[in-house]
Amino acid sequence: MRTYEVMLIIHPDLDETATNEAVEKVKNWITSANGTIAKVDMWGKRRMAYIIRKQRDGQYVLITAAFPPAFTAELERNLRFHEPVIRFMITAVE
Repeated sequence: MRTYEVMLIIHPDLDETATNEAVEKVKNWITSANGTIAKVDMWGKRRMAYIIRKQRDGQYVLITAAFPPAFTAELERNLRFHEPVIRFMITAVE
């Protein structure tokens, strides 16, 4: 198991319930792969550096989790097709 930070930018027009559901779905993917969630930071709505999918703002979420390195490819594939997620980044923490 390695520790990773998963940064999500979620569509800004979603209400709090829909945002929480999107985050819960990502957390469930991680825990179903025998991973553990250490911390979830909801940063709230912030302005992005440039327009993505015709959106100027996004809701930022940082998830600190531990999961097997082989799971990163599957997590990236799931996040790519998860509609509320505009952008994501997975980084290993040493």
